[in-house]
Amino acid sequence: MTDIARSAAAAPQSIFDSDWMIRVRRGSEALAIPIAALLVSAVLFSVFLLALGKSPAQFYQLIWLGGFGTGFSWSNTLLRAAPVMLTALAVAVPARLGLTMIGGEGALVLGGFTAAAIAIPLIGGGAPFVMHILMFAGALAVGAAWVGIAGALRQFRGVNETISTLLLSYIAIAIMNFFVEGALRDPADPNKPSTKALESAEMIGKLPGVDVHWGLAFAVVACVAVYILMFRTTFGFACKIAGGNARAALAQGLPVGRLVIVATLIAGACAGMAGYFEVAAVHGKANASLATGYGFTGILVAFLARQHPLAIVPVAILFGGIAAAGGIIQRRMGLPDATVLLLQGLTFVVLLASETFYGRLAIFNPKARTERT
Repeated sequence: MTDIARSAAAAPQSIFDSDWMIRVRRGSEALAIPIAALLVSAVLFSVFLLALGKSPAQFYQLIWLGGFGTGFSWSNTLLRAAPVMLTALAVAVPARLGLTMIGGEGALVLGGFTAAAIAIPLIGGGAPFVMHILMFAGALAVGAAWVGIAGALRQFRGVNETISTLLLSYIAIAIMNFFVEGALRDPADPNKPSTKALESAEMIGKLPGVDVHWGLAFAVVACVAVYILMFRTTFGFACKIAGGNARAALAQGLPVGRLVIVATLIAGACAGMAGYFEVAAVHGKANASLATGYGFTGILVAFLARQHPLAIVPVAILFGGIAAAGGIIQRRMGLPDATVLLLQGLTFVVLLASETFYGRLAIFNPKARTERT
């Protein structure tokens, strides 16, 4: 009799309390709130443009034209989206463990610099395949180690991972500048301090049929691979349990410390891969152009995608398009490049504020209304 009563109590009260309906509501909430945050950001930024005497309609029209309006625009968009996908993964993977790591910029810069430094003695040597294998491995290893430092500090010394990854990013940029402007500077380049450039024949080629390098394909594959790892394996499930309650995970025998270290290594490797492709396919060398903010944009993309690896792909393309439109906005509206960064910053603030609405809106969570009444 007792079992029957328990079964009756556990059964859903109506179709709206069924598991699939709960999943639908949660999915709708995860989609609706970020979209609403984007719309609110657009409205607030329109007010800013009106205060400057500029037309918001023209601004958003130019964003569409510069990011998605032509084939050339799409190429520029995807070119910028590829590194953002990888740096967003550098935020999303540790987030599964409840960690807020924002060190993708530093790992990207240091990974790219490492790739360029490894290439210097091999440039023109006639073995580009071997050179790229070494560059790729070096970039991933250094990127992983750099973010792994923050993971180790968090796990073994209790250092706040957000602060440590932010500071490590600035240290990484300083390290690159130190060597690029000093011991590894190419004396044949009298202009911008840079390492020795790859020869054009040694650069990574483009995907068939499109004007975008192979980094885009690697980034999409990385997003899919991380999704499978974090959502379809016991490792990902263990990370989720440890992220929900570390003490309970330890009580169940989960190796929380090892999970943290492995997750941060994966995160850093993703950002390091972004740095490799920036050197091997875009710049051909390491210089200050590596630190263009892809790592910081990745933070915004990861939050907007709710740290879901597959959702990162379309969101990164959206922000790649916004970044690609910066030039045409500057030329036609007389606004500086920082305008796009201002829009991204405003979006990030609104997005953080929107976090308070999760689980509180009655349309997605009927119990919220019941509890309030």
